[in-house]
Amino acid sequence: MNILSNLENITPSRSLNLAYVILDCIFLIIFLGLLFYKKRYQTLIWSIFGGIIYFLVDYGLFHLLGRTRVVTFNGETSETITALVLLWMSLSYGITNFAFIWLCLRKDKYLKEWLLLIIGWWLICPTLSQIGGDFYPITTSRTTNSYHFIMGFILIIGYFGLIIYNILTKKKMINLLFLNLIGISVQFAWEFSLLINGIRPLNEASIMTILINSLIETNLGMPYIYLIFIFINKKYNEDLTLVKKKELELNTNS
Repeated sequence: MNILSNLENITPSRSLNLAYVILDCIFLIIFLGLLFYKKRYQTLIWSIFGGIIYFLVDYGLFHLLGRTRVVTFNGETSETITALVLLWMSLSYGITNFAFIWLCLRKDKYLKEWLLLIIGWWLICPTLSQIGGDFYPITTSRTTNSYHFIMGFILIIGYFGLIIYNILTKKKMINLLFLNLIGISVQFAWEFSLLINGIRPLNEASIMTILINSLIETNLGMPYIYLIFIFINKKYNEDLTLVKKKELELNTNS
């Protein structure tokens, strides 16, 4: 079986309940509150931006334009149900994914604690949601073979540009391995948690789904996110105070 036929078998799906959504919303509020309390204002804004971007892509492109999304709530489906479920999913993984990435790029003082909080929640939320049983079940699925080649193209362009920059620059080179590690690990962590908790079905396409999604889906944005990160951090600190010239020199030389 070749790669193209494997891609055609990739149909990511999820089965969960309303308790999962409620618990996750509570976690997101607490998580954003912690970012605000610790003055991680850049990360806070970036995380919310990530949720918005995910919704525009998932609902706008994948559902409205691509018609690749199927969502049911308690056995029923409608445009309102689809929009609300995709809004929650987008905010959930958009906020946590973008926070994960930004904190890693910043090499935050409490990076281990932040990542343990995020990944730990991904792993434990499905178990906690079992208190809801089969009350108001939710299912989602999407076909990805129709646009994975576009994702791959975006990824190649981004990393190709950074590779050319590293070859030509006389300045400090970009750590491409580090960017790949972040981009792959963030997607793999929550894909793996969905799989082992039974949210994603375990079948013949499971391994290919988690590998392809981890290599492409979040990782494709890393070159562009890194450039945005560099641009913003030349002007602002994490608490949104203006970067002074000496601070900029220290950050550049570190």
